Amino acid sequence: MSGFSPSWIPYGPSAILYRFPEDHERLLNIAAALEERAPADVMEYIPGLSTLLLIFATSPDFSLEERADSMLAWMDKVISTPAPKPALHEIPVIYNGPDLASLATHHGLSIDEVVAFHSGPIYRVQMLGFSPGFPYLGPLDSRLHTPRLPSPRNRVASGSVAIGGPHTGIYTVETAGGWHILGHTKIKIFDPDRSSPHHEKDMFLLLPGDQVRFLPSHE
Repeated sequence: MSGFSPSWIPYGPSAILYRFPEDHERLLNIAAALEERAPADVMEYIPGLSTLLLIFATSPDFSLEERADSMLAWMDKVISTPAPKPALHEIPVIYNGPDLASLATHHGLSIDEVVAFHSGPIYRVQMLGFSPGFPYLGPLDSRLHTPRLPSPRNRVASGSVAIGGPHTGIYTVETAGGWHILGHTKIKIFDPDRSSPHHEKDMFLLLPGDQVRFLPSHE
C-alpha cells in the first residue's frame, strides 16, 4: 500500500466508519469511485466532511475487521488511479437575498465585491446533509466566512443560496435555517420526481465531489 491508512472504528455489526482528518480530497475521490463501481457487498456509503460510513451486506463468515482491511486495500487502489474529472455544474444565481447588504457591511465590502468573491471560485461539493441533497460547498473565500445567524429563520425558501461559517450552500427544500441568504437559484437541486427504482440518486443534482460554479444572473 502507498501509506494511505485512514483510521476506522466499528459502527455496529455491519458498518465501518473511516476517518480522513487531513485527506478530504482523497475522501471525495473514494466517494466518486463508490458511486461508479462500489464493491458488491457495499449496501450504502455516506461521506461526511472528514468521515466515510460504509454499510455492508453480511454473510455467515462476515468479519468486520477483515472487511475493513480489504476496503483499505480497495481505497488504496482507487487513490493510486488518476481520478476522473469531476462533473461541473453552472448554477445561475440572482443575488438579491435579504442578508446580502448586511453581510457586505459586516465584512466592510461592497455588494458587488461580495457577489464577485462568492461567484469567483469553482467549489467542490464536500458533503450532502442537513436536508435532502443540501450541498456543503467549499472552499469559500475567507473574506466571506460568516457565523450563522443567532436565531434561525422559521422559513427559508427552496433554492436560496447562502453562507454559513466556512461554507456556502443551496437550500433544496423549504425549511428553517440559520445561514445568511445572498440570493436564489431557479435550478432544482433536489427533485424526487427525477428518481427511478434503479437510480435513486438521480433525485440529487449535486453529488459529493462534483464541482459548482455560481453565475450571477438577473432573471
